[in-house]
Parts: sequence; structure tokens; C-alpha cells
Amino acid sequence: MTTTKATTTATQTPKPVLANVMEDEKEGTVGRRAGRKVVAAVAVAAGALAWLVAGSPAAEAARHAEPTVDWQPCPTYSDEVLRSRDVPDERIPEFRALLNRMDCGTVGVPLDYRQPQGRQITVAITRLRAAYQTRRLGSIAVNPGGPGAGGYLTPLDFMMTNQESARLGDRYDLIGFDPRGTGYSTKVRCTNAGPGGPPTSGPLTEAAARANYDAEVAGNAACGQSDPDILGQLTTVNVARDLERVRVALRERKLNFLGVSWGTWLGAVYRSNFPGSVGRMFLDSVASPEFSVDSFDDGRAAAVERRFSRLAAWIASRHDTYGFGTSAGQVRAAILELVRAYDTNPKQYTDLSRPADGAMVARLAGQDSRDWTRVSQALAELRGWTGTTAPPTVREIFSARPRMIPPGAPEVFNPTMQKATVCNEDPARFDFATAWAEYQQRLEQNPVTGRATVFSAGCAGWPLPGREVQLRPAAGSLVLAGHRYEAGSPYEWTPQMRAAVGGTMFTVDDDVHGSVLRVPDCAAEMVSYFATGRIDQGCDGVPVP
Repeated sequence: MTTTKATTTATQTPKPVLANVMEDEKEGTVGRRAGRKVVAAVAVAAGALAWLVAGSPAAEAARHAEPTVDWQPCPTYSDEVLRSRDVPDERIPEFRALLNRMDCGTVGVPLDYRQPQGRQITVAITRLRAAYQTRRLGSIAVNPGGPGAGGYLTPLDFMMTNQESARLGDRYDLIGFDPRGTGYSTKVRCTNAGPGGPPTSGPLTEAAARANYDAEVAGNAACGQSDPDILGQLTTVNVARDLERVRVALRERKLNFLGVSWGTWLGAVYRSNFPGSVGRMFLDSVASPEFSVDSFDDGRAAAVERRFSRLAAWIASRHDTYGFGTSAGQVRAAILELVRAYDTNPKQYTDLSRPADGAMVARLAGQDSRDWTRVSQALAELRGWTGTTAPPTVREIFSARPRMIPPGAPEVFNPTMQKATVCNEDPARFDFATAWAEYQQRLEQNPVTGRATVFSAGCAGWPLPGREVQLRPAAGSLVLAGHRYEAGSPYEWTPQMRAAVGGTMFTVDDDVHGSVLRVPDCAAEMVSYFATGRIDQGCDGVPVP
């Protein structure tokens, strides 16, 4: 794609709230979620000025004692730890030089903001000071996604990505933080059953799904009951409130923000609750403004099936190599037949722990363009394979062992925080019949890639109440970067979020989740935005192979 160089100032006048609801109705999304939509719409209409009134998060923050940062020596990390973060040996000295520039500390925050003088917890933060302090423009808080991902070393990770993304630290202090429930911040862990259960061969039966559902419900209940005082306060709204206290503790008049994936949801929530505290904000791979397990699963499953259409066309243009047909339609029919064939006759290769069935074929077919060459070869090898061991490319893809985390490494991901945050914000608690019907519908609507969908109970059994999150339109500088073909955050979520909160859309013409920082041309646009407040309409993103 050759992008149009139409530079605009990244601001947007919010649309009327009723228009958002009407758009949802036109798109057919007001149905089983109608009650949730209406509640959210009323909340937005009533809440446009609510952040100013007593009892709102902004007013509560003003009443609290002014927070400070308790600065401390930063942790030390072995070379083994740095390698586990994908720092190549030749760049370890460069990473350590950044570590030497970094400040580390904690900020005290209330566990429950309704009881500001009650139990206090800590949020761990880092600060990578701007390289050119005399030309410093402020601070950018950065979040890599989640919920559940730690962000303590994210400023360094972003600086190491490429030369263009490293320029972000020229004139801004970069602020990393572990959201409550993760990393070096106050956290809790519990053992809870994940979705899917043990591997099965072939299509999931209703009996196996019911057993998985019951186990997951029991795990959700046990987790939620293990420490409800902390778990009940793991919400995006509370993380946003914590971030506001970090801003005050850093003595910043406004805090700029860069978020990826779930970080875009956090950014939208922060801006909605503290619009006067936010400077420039760039959100990459934008989340849906309707934060629920059900809507996320539906949107992502449909986006994976759409993305396969691009892979099918790519394979068709290479018929001499892969032999699936000379048109996208022929390739689609051939791979759909491969899904069905492996579901009818699953195979257990001696060198793979998981069965080769329709789910494996669907998972290969659903990958983004970075893996098209490899997955296309794997799909071709599966056709007519009669060996007792897996085809070589299939073995290469599916036999990789989980990466071992060395001692002393910062926590990368906290699944308890993810479970709690999602379920505390999604009031749905589906019974088995509803969950099973939703799963069957996704299989029917996405015949090629749907088999890769994991059946899950979602938040069923979670004992703590789900609370709706209110997004509000606000003036100010905001860029929403949507990726035209990606599946993790489908492109349609970007204009939906824009309708809910305002902002300027920035289109990335690729299918790779959160790729702006990783592509030099796109990173240059993002860095320029933070420097000037202006941005073009998009960038090409990751090229197809």
C-alpha cells in the first residue's frame, strides 16, 4: 500500500452518543448484548462531565494525600535473564547501558479507591530519562498489553526494537510500570483451570466440553475465593487510577501514553476518567470498546477466517510450490477438505505430544503473514502424509518447548491478574448450554479456521461481580492505530473505539498485532507524532513475504 501523506493534527470532536448506538443497531450488534450496550450508552451520555463531580476518580484522587515515588536501587539481571528477553549477545552491553540510565521505584496506592485511607499497596515503576534533558518534552507511560503483562522493562524493550523506535527516548522520559497484580507490584497468584482441558483428537464432543466447562467453573470459583480482597480490586479502572497517582508522584502536569493491545483499553479508560491529565496518546492494535469475553471471541474468530482469505490468495499465486490450486477459492476448498480429513482420521505422530487433527490444520491456516511461507509448507506436507513421525515442518512448528524463565527474571505474565481483570469487567456468566451454543456457532461461521477456537467457560463460576466500564468521549490528542487485516484486534474495533472516545485513526496496512514499533517507517510516524502532535493517515506495516 502506498499511504496518502495527509498530515493532520491528532484530535477529533466526539460524535453524539446516540449516533454510536444507532451505528451499533445498523451493524446488527444490538441483540444478545443489547442490555449491555444501552447501559454503556446511558453511562456515556450522563458521564461526559462526571469526572468533575465529587466521588468521581478525579475528585477522589484530588482528596488523597499527594503521592510520592519511593526511589530505590534497580534490580540487577544476569546475561541469562537478558537472553530470555530476546536480547542477543552482541547487544547485551547496549541493554546494560540503558539499565544504567534507568531509575526504579514504587508508588503507594489504595487497594480500594472507595476506601482511600484503607489498605495500601504498591505499584512498581521505572523511568528511563530522556537522552536530551534540555529539550525534554515530558513523560510517556508505556504499556505492552495484557491484562496480566508486566511493563517494568518495557521502556528498554521499546528502545531496543529499532533505531526509529529508540528515538522515542530522545526527548521524553519513558515510564514503565507493572500494573497492580503483576511483576514487582502487589500481586496474588492462584491455581485456576484454563480452557480446553487435556488434548483430544478430532472434534470436541459435547460430553468432553461439559467436563472441561465444569472443571473451569470450579477453577474460577476457587481462584476468586482465594483472596477476594485483592482479586476484586484488579480492574482496568483501578490501574488507570494508579497511573494517575504515578503522574502526580512524578510531578508531571500531563502524562503522555503509548499502549499496545490491552494497553489501548487501559489508555481509553485512563483518558475517559482523567481527560485533563492526558497529553498525547498513541494506541496500537485497538481493543473493542465493548470489553467482554464473548465479543472478543466472536470478533477474533471472524477476523482469523477473513485473514485466511489473504493466505489462500497468496498460496494460489504459488501453485507450483504448494499444489493447492490456482485460485483462492480452490485453495480454500482444498484446505477445508484437509481440516475435515484430519478430523475424520486424526493421527498421533510419535514425535509430537499433540494429535494432528482438524484443529492443527486450522491453526496453521490462521497464522499471520510473517509465517505464511512456513505454514504453507506445513499444510502441503500434511496432504497425503503416511509416516509415523510428523512431517518436518509440522514437527518444527509444534514441537517447540516452552521457554524456561531463568532465576531473577522479572515476571512476564500473571494469569491470575488477567483472569481477575477480565471477569471483574465482564458481568456475563454463561451456563454450559449458552457457552456450547456460542462455540458451535463460531465453528459454523468460520469453517476453515474455526476449529482452532478453544471452547471455554469464560467467566462462569467467577464469584466476584462484574462491573461495566464507562468510556467517555474527550477532547485532546489521541491516535488510534488499526491494522487492516489483523485478527488479535480486528480493524473494525478501531472506528468503534473512535466513535466511543474520539481521536484520529491511523491505518497500518498489515495483519500483524501491535507492529507499529517494530516497523521503522511506522515507528518514525509514531515518534514524530509525540514530538509534534501531528501524524499522517497510515503506514504500510509488515510486508507480506
